[in-house]
Amino acid sequence: MAKPRHSEEKVLEILGRIENGESIAVVSRTSGISRKTIQYWKATYGHQPKTDDAKRLKQLKDENARLKKLVADLALDNAMLKDVVGKKPQAERSSARRW
Repeated sequence: MAKPRHSEEKVLEILGRIENGESIAVVSRTSGISRKTIQYWKATYGHQPKTDDAKRLKQLKDENARLKKLVADLALDNAMLKDVVGKKPQAERSSARRW
């Protein structure tokens, strides 16, 4: 099966513009997508875009960004702790010199 050229998010955005009153011709010119393709999307997806899918996609992107930040913070903490454990305390260093 062929990979779609346009993401579902892009399709929903274009259908939303048409729902808001823009003509298919204007949307076609500004987006660079043929009128036939837009008419096909309109017939396939119906007049109302799948807002639940779009909302879910946004939630997943937000959660993904939050988790990436959390992983980065934990990696920094881990590196810092490894650095601290790798160094000997100052008191041990000075007593070791006396021997």
